[in-house]
Amino acid sequence: MAYKSIDEIKRQMERYCAYQERSHFQVEKKLRDLGVIPEVLDHIVVHLIQENFLNEERFARGYVRGKFYQNKWGKIKIIQGLKHHRIHQKLIEKAITEIDEDDYLKTLHQLIEKKCNRLTGGFKQKKAKIIRYLYQKGYAYSEYAGLLKENC
Repeated sequence: MAYKSIDEIKRQMERYCAYQERSHFQVEKKLRDLGVIPEVLDHIVVHLIQENFLNEERFARGYVRGKFYQNKWGKIKIIQGLKHHRIHQKLIEKAITEIDEDDYLKTLHQLIEKKCNRLTGGFKQKKAKIIRYLYQKGYAYSEYAGLLKENC
């Protein structure tokens, strides 16, 4: 493997961060995978932060919006994902506010209705499958318990 200068690694990481929002955890992992020593790693991360290529709050907010509005994930799964990226709890609480409560309930209604229409069997079988489905998507039972009777 050819050795790269610090400037080459900086440019590579700038491109990596410019392509899509990255967490500090992802950037540090990428740098470790490239074999960068800890002192240089810290120097590059500081550079990326100073040049606004790396912003943990921006990452967290974008992650929340993307996972909810695109993937229809619930808050539990989103929070677990942010914890996986080692985002601080206070920042998670701030970022989760990106989800509009009306949109959240509307999405729950849509997911239940769509899943219910695809299922066959009695109410109990449908209800059990929908509960498992919503659990996998990251929704708390308390958020949709009343909706199951209305929509299915």
